[in-house]
Amino acid sequence: MTPTRLRAYAAVARLGSVKAAAAELGVSEAAVSLHVGQLRKELGDQLFVRTGSGIAFTPGGLRLASRAVQLLGLQDRTVQEVQQAGGARRLLRVGVSGLFAEYAAPGLIEAFTQRADDLEVELRTDRASRFGSLLVTRTIDAAVGPRVQLAAPELSTSHFLNYEVVAVAAPGHPAASGQPALAMLREQSWLLGPSASERGGIVTEMLARLAVPEQRQRIFQSHAAALEEAKRGRGIALTVDFAVSADADDSLVVVPGPLLRGRGEWSLATLGGERASTAADELRRFVVTPRATQAMLRRRGAGVGRFRPAVHVTLWS
Repeated sequence: MTPTRLRAYAAVARLGSVKAAAAELGVSEAAVSLHVGQLRKELGDQLFVRTGSGIAFTPGGLRLASRAVQLLGLQDRTVQEVQQAGGARRLLRVGVSGLFAEYAAPGLIEAFTQRADDLEVELRTDRASRFGSLLVTRTIDAAVGPRVQLAAPELSTSHFLNYEVVAVAAPGHPAASGQPALAMLREQSWLLGPSASERGGIVTEMLARLAVPEQRQRIFQSHAAALEEAKRGRGIALTVDFAVSADADDSLVVVPGPLLRGRGEWSLATLGGERASTAADELRRFVVTPRATQAMLRRRGAGVGRFRPAVHVTLWS
């Protein structure tokens, strides 16, 4: 039973289909089927059969699904422990939602890594709905995002910070004078960061509540870019409240209105119990401290050499 075969089978067991497993692993369906077929031959068990409603596992297949996750986790942890014993620097891989990545992650990383000279942090921005599978497959060691999105039996979650998203505009913008009517808001340009593309997120919920037409929504590569456009009077932006309070030049004002505020919370998730890496455990204990909260709200950047973002390339056809 090679790690590659076990990883393919574990993905099928978790996602419920060969097609979904192939998409997550970035391989063809034929490759996944080949790995599963080799396991069937080696173990002398069918493992699972296809039915009209999906996949039905044999008793042996269920046992292998549980053992595969344990074996893969043990392999990854052993590699980390051997590297640490050899004097290598520790690497903590953290997946974060879009809002947290831009507004709070750099300050948290800087404060956390100051406590350990041998630690580097790799930050990966992704959809919160994917964090569960990324943690189970040990693609990341910890995840930060909305509490509801991170709920899963295999994970341990810790809530650490409440925040509020508000609508902002330049002082001279029509929406900034008094409480604007819903009809007027729907006619404005809405300048949004990457979090506007995350289904089920607080930003998308606010836009749906306001019934803002899609043609009025403009998504930028970063929330900072959207705010810069808002400062020029080109529309309304959505941002976290502590980002506005840190804006000392008064170039943005909060647009009043009961539907223009949304409450959210950030939680940190790791694998449960002894399956979590030591660095992830350290982060879980640190993130609830007053020092961590102050670092996030001050929005300080991370120092060079302590923070390295994961590199992802998107190809458009």
